[in-house]
Amino acid sequence: MLQPKKVKYRKRQKGRMKGNAQRGNQLAFGSFGIKTIEQAWITGRQLEAMRQAVVRHMKREGQTWIRIFPDKPITKKPAEVRMGKGKGAPEGFVAPVTPGRILIEVEGVSFAVAKEALRLGAQKLPVKTRFVVRRDYQD
Repeated sequence: MLQPKKVKYRKRQKGRMKGNAQRGNQLAFGSFGIKTIEQAWITGRQLEAMRQAVVRHMKREGQTWIRIFPDKPITKKPAEVRMGKGKGAPEGFVAPVTPGRILIEVEGVSFAVAKEALRLGAQKLPVKTRFVVRRDYQD
């Protein structure tokens, strides 16, 4: 007797973050940066908190480049609402990141200042990160 074919159902709306970053995984502007090791959604508020921490520690010296932008809208239904009746209202925006993606780059400060500034900025993010340095960097 023929067995019915098993059908795999999966959510399609929110997208999948499989694999490593295919673009945005090399330093392009600065000499130092932070690179993600995990995948996650990073909100605009988290990005702004990271930017403020980095700029404060650098005492507004040097330059920073934020390499991601929160352009994916996230919706949510209000609390205690029944199923159906359409999609919820937009709650905020996120930037989906995969492992290997460069989040922020820094130029114009010493190695020690850049490392500490990016460490403080990385604490504001929900992902594990790694400090990276340009290959041709000399003190």
